[in-house]
Amino acid sequence: MNDTSPDRTEQELREALEALAGGVRAAPDAYRTARGDWLRRERRRRLVLAALIAVVFTLATLIGLWVLNQTPTHPGVIFSGAGRPTVPGGGSAGRS
Repeated sequence: MNDTSPDRTEQELREALEALAGGVRAAPDAYRTARGDWLRRERRRRLVLAALIAVVFTLATLIGLWVLNQTPTHPGVIFSGAGRPTVPGGGSAGRS
């Protein structure tokens, strides 16, 4: 039988990793520190997102107001005020 069989190699690797993991000791406040770092990053991400949304909303509002405030150089066709309105068929709208 071969000494380097996959089962034996896997078993030796498992034992080595368990021995290595058994020697690792976490700092007493490691969870609290990691959680605090995560909460700080989450808070920063939310603040950046809120600021970005506010900037996009403000720009969209300002651009919209600027576009609506532009006056046309010539009067529109619908509200030109030239003549009386006519009805299709030849008659004028004011006659009875």
